[in-house]
Parts: sequence; C-alpha cells; structure tokens
Amino acid sequence: MLLKYFKCTVLFCGLTLLFVSCQSNNQDDPSRSTSVNKFNSEVSLEWYKLFLEVDRFSPGYRTPAAARLLGYVGLAGYEAVVPGMDGYKSIAPSYFELHVPSIETGKDYYWPSVLNALYFNLFVNFYPNIDLAYVEKMSNLNKRFNSQFSIKIPSEILNRSSQRGIKVAEAFYEWSKTDLVGHYGFKNPQPADYTPPKGPGKWQPTTPDFSPALFPYWGKVRPFALQKNELIGRPFQYWVGEFSEDSKSPFYLQALEVRGMSKPLVYNRQWIGEFWSDDNYEETFETAGRWISIANQVINDHHSDLETSTFLYAKLGMALSDAAILIWNTKFTYNLETPVSFINRVIDPTWLPSSANPLNGLKGVTPPDPSYPSCHAGLGSAAAGILNTFYGTSYGMTDKSHETRTEFNGIPRTFASFDEMATESAISRVYLGVHFRMDIDEGLSLGSRAAEKVNGLNWK
Repeated sequence: MLLKYFKCTVLFCGLTLLFVSCQSNNQDDPSRSTSVNKFNSEVSLEWYKLFLEVDRFSPGYRTPAAARLLGYVGLAGYEAVVPGMDGYKSIAPSYFELHVPSIETGKDYYWPSVLNALYFNLFVNFYPNIDLAYVEKMSNLNKRFNSQFSIKIPSEILNRSSQRGIKVAEAFYEWSKTDLVGHYGFKNPQPADYTPPKGPGKWQPTTPDFSPALFPYWGKVRPFALQKNELIGRPFQYWVGEFSEDSKSPFYLQALEVRGMSKPLVYNRQWIGEFWSDDNYEETFETAGRWISIANQVINDHHSDLETSTFLYAKLGMALSDAAILIWNTKFTYNLETPVSFINRVIDPTWLPSSANPLNGLKGVTPPDPSYPSCHAGLGSAAAGILNTFYGTSYGMTDKSHETRTEFNGIPRTFASFDEMATESAISRVYLGVHFRMDIDEGLSLGSRAAEKVNGLNWK
C-alpha cells in the first residue's frame, strides 16, 4: 500500500510539473503572437539610431524631406504591428490610395521581426543615393536581428513575420510615390526654375553663398493630419504690422533685437545657438533628426516598450512632417526677407549673423529660405506636443545629442520639460541672427497645431 501511494504521489507531482512547465513555456514562447508591449524597444531604437547616421550624409534630405520620410516610416511601423497592440486601431483606411495588407488570421507573428524587415526595406528604398557604406550598415543591422531571432523563433513564424514587414513597407513606398512633390523632392531640393518674387521686404538669396531657395514647392506635399485649408500660418503683419524701414516701426525694432542679441557674442547665447543649430549638411543631422535623437534618448532612459516606441515614432514623424509642410508653405507664401538682408540694407552694412559652417569655413550663414516662420520653432513645438503625451509635461532630461563634438559647442544641456527644449531651440535662432522674434512666435504656434492634429487622429 505504501509503495502504491508513493507511485501515485510521484505520478501526480510529475504531471503537475509537466503542466506547470508547459504553461510556463506557453507564456514565454516567443513564437506566439505576444502583444507588442511585451517586447523591449531594441529593434526600433537601433534602426532610428542608424537613421541619424544616414540622415547626416543623405544628399537632398534636409529638414522637410527628412521629416516626411520619418512620417512614412513611422506610420508604416505602426500599421505593421497594430494588430498586436491591444486597444489600438489602424488609421490606414483614412488615407486615399493607401492599402495595407492584412495579417493571416489565426497565424502567429513575431513583431520585432516584422519591424526589422519593414525598417530595412523602407530606409533602403527611401535612400537610393546614399554612400554604399551606409547601405551595408543597414544590411548588417537587418542580418544581425535576423540571426538573433532565428535562435529562438521557428522559421515558419520568422518568415511570415518578415514577409509582413516587407509587404507593409512596399504598400507605404508605393503610396509615397503618389505624392510626387514629396516623394521625389530630395532629388532637386533647390530647383533652378524657382524665381523668388521681388519687392520691399521680399526674400532673396543671402550672403555669403547666395544659395538658391530650399524646397520652395514643399507646400504642395501631402500632409498626414492637417487639411489643405490648414496649411497656412498668419501673415507676419499679425505680429508687427506692415513691413517698414522706419526706425520707430515694430518691424525695425525686431531687426534691432536680432542685431543686439547676436552681437557682441555672449557665451551662453552662442552655446545655445550652436547647440541647436543642426543646419549644415554633413556636419550634423538636420532639425527633424534632432528630435529623433531626443526621442531615442528618452526611449532608452525610460526603458520604453516596443509598443510605446513604435507609436511614438509614428506620431512624432507625422507631426514633424506636417509641421514642415505648414512652415514651408507659409514661408513661400509671404516670402519675408531674412534679418541679414534687412539689417545690412537699413541698419548696419557690416553686420553678419554669428552662425558658421565649420566644414567650408563660411561665416554669417543664413538658411536658404524665407525668414518667416522659423522651422526650428515649428518642429520643436510639434515634437514637444507629441512627447508630452507619452512622458508628461514635466519630463526632465539632459540632451546629449552632440556631447562628443568639438568643432562647435555641443556640451549637453539640461531641461525641465520638452516645452522648455522647444522654446530654447526656437530662441536659439534669434541668438544666431538668422530669425526675427515673430518667426519664432508663429513657428511655435504652427508646430503646436500640427501636433494637436496628429494627437487627435482616431488611434484607438
């Protein structure tokens, strides 16, 4: 009897252990369609870190074009994995001619693999003219993740997941092609057929390089959340009244402020100006990329999960893209001259902005587009409006985007909130002498509009 009891006990314990083991294996089995929020952000974070390297050296992809790319890649990532995001929904049906393939019902997907395949295919397609060294870097990152996944994921599920990412990437790239001005804009960012209008206070190419207008037709690019009738800001007269060279006019006083803020050089102001500049191709990533750098730091420091990072990159990219369209359309509607043109003609012919390009030695450089409104201000407030919804309005951080740079002052700066960062980024343009204060004020307003519209989309 005792032996019989012992055998039953052993059998019961064995079955119990087997049940617990199977239950545990089912919970930890990565071949299951686990919710996206159960994974860490390694895949998305590594791809967006690589984006910053490519962005710096990508011909034609300065701020508006780079922001648009981020909008497409970000939304594509969201749409690729939204079936694994509880409580979220696809917004693809809202867009004409965008056809996102469905998942196979009842089949398992490994969401990190989906995103890896999508990022690789979209970045390679959107950057057809980058140096082959960066194509190789993208290929190596793709292979690294595939090798990492293959150790723990059944090949059937891994292949299905990769195909999901590839097909969604193809759908978004084809949709991008239907927006001709935006899709092909990087090929001719400074078109020779654009002639800026002439007249009092109208923008013309500026000293020292007199570079042609950058993306003068960008206002025709398709937005993500803004409607066509929302793609224009207030005229600059809202802030200063009519254009005037009278020394007592509000316009003249704004020019005096720029001159006084930028010269003589004050360490803190110059530090802020250089810290936020991101103006020069091949020196740093551009302005939209700066906010991806900030988002990367927050995602890493906060240990955000894959669902959070994917959703953040989608909303951030779309808001940056819409803000850029809104800013550029407003710029080339009002065509307001830059501070250096006004100050040299009316106040001080020897004055120059304190901005510089250390790569070619040019000093007093102003970006090649109309002054009003400011791109830095618009993209900063758009980004802050998105980041606030994820991490709150009092999220403090130290921005280390340029901490290793020596050719300009990239010493990290600490902030109490994203709004504070956006505001400082905006005012940095006055410190450098490349924008009026009205450019800053309107830019901040327009960026907030873009963020509000993206946040208001029917995500859930």
